[in-house]
Amino acid sequence: MNLARLVNVEPHEVRAVLWSFVYFFALLCSYYVLRPVRDEMGITAGVENLQWLFTGTFIAMLVAVPIYGYAVRRFARRRLVPVVYGFFVLNLLGFYALFQSPVPPAYVAMAFFVWVSVFNLFVVSVFWSFMADLYSDAQARRLFGFIAAGGSAGAILGPMITTLLAVPLGPVNLLLISAALLLVATFAVSRLGRGAPVRALSAGERDAVERPVGGGVFAGFRLFVRSPYLLGIGAYILLYTTLATFLYFQQAHIVRDAFDDSATRTAVFAAVDLAVNTLTLLTQIFITSRLVKGLGLGRTLALVPAFLLFGFAALAAAPVLVTILAVQILRRAGNFAIARPAREMLFTVVSREEKYKAKSVIDTVVYRGGDAVSGWAFAGLMALGLGLGGIALVAVPLAALWLGVGLWLGRRQEALGGARRATAAPGPAVPVPAEER
Repeated sequence: MNLARLVNVEPHEVRAVLWSFVYFFALLCSYYVLRPVRDEMGITAGVENLQWLFTGTFIAMLVAVPIYGYAVRRFARRRLVPVVYGFFVLNLLGFYALFQSPVPPAYVAMAFFVWVSVFNLFVVSVFWSFMADLYSDAQARRLFGFIAAGGSAGAILGPMITTLLAVPLGPVNLLLISAALLLVATFAVSRLGRGAPVRALSAGERDAVERPVGGGVFAGFRLFVRSPYLLGIGAYILLYTTLATFLYFQQAHIVRDAFDDSATRTAVFAAVDLAVNTLTLLTQIFITSRLVKGLGLGRTLALVPAFLLFGFAALAAAPVLVTILAVQILRRAGNFAIARPAREMLFTVVSREEKYKAKSVIDTVVYRGGDAVSGWAFAGLMALGLGLGGIALVAVPLAALWLGVGLWLGRRQEALGGARRATAAPGPAVPVPAEER
């Protein structure tokens, strides 16, 4: 198959793009093997306790980010990613042992819910930090949609594996499959690290990417709060996660009331994942890069907020199963296929330290902090007597604000990218070897 027929890729980029595709495929397949189990554990623990699990996840993030900051300071890029993923493989093996130990299953289940919620954000954040470091802004606009499709393909296979093997193998044994897939992702990283540079680099840039990023373990927080641009990205993430949490809690309540047994609910969640990821894959391959090119980054970032503005209005009018599932499927597919690749393009115009440190703060602490705060906000609105329809109405102006932030970020990214190109120091570029051209 000629890859150029699907995506606007240059010959010297093909090898890296394919390994990036494989990398994200294995990574999200690993996560989606676990996701339906995590969602069912959340309901089993009681939907009235979800805000506690979200708060526990936020606290875990606060502990994990400085540890990750130390790893970024200590290891060069080619070693950093394998170290992070190797750590999570060991975690999976530890949970495999815990599930078969005398420890009360309820405690292990709650710990596993929190761990999966940390795991998925960290491994994906590390992936996109690596991609933003590997590809230029112009390349990202052409290639990130297709690379993201690798993740969607993995996210389709993951729920299928869980659906087919959960009963014959048992849920605990799925952890071993997830660990094996994470090792495949690590291998893909090693192949990317050994190849020729994807973009032309000056001698100084080439030397920089081979060194640890440096800085203090809390530098990510400092960089984040000092940059209006990064604070804007944080606001975009905070509004996204607030609205996504409202939808998640509404989904949990509606699905709980619609189905009595755990197996049926798990099957529903897996079916939703399958629908989301199939729609996402098709959109990423055929539409995403064309959207960014045709609409510009700002309008692309505003598309999902615009949809959710109408989606929450529909939920306010009819908070029923068919409405919540339709809004969730379209919202999640739009996020993965359109908003997420566009959001990652925002980081192609920042420094390497900001890509690896400030980005991890935004993708983990801000994200899960938004989850925790909005979880308690949802519980508070319910306690005040507001029903699911009323909470959906509260979300409508938040979606409008999210839309405005997306438009602003698109304009800022264009300005920063132009300034960066104008002030780039000239220097000898590292040529691409003939066999890679």
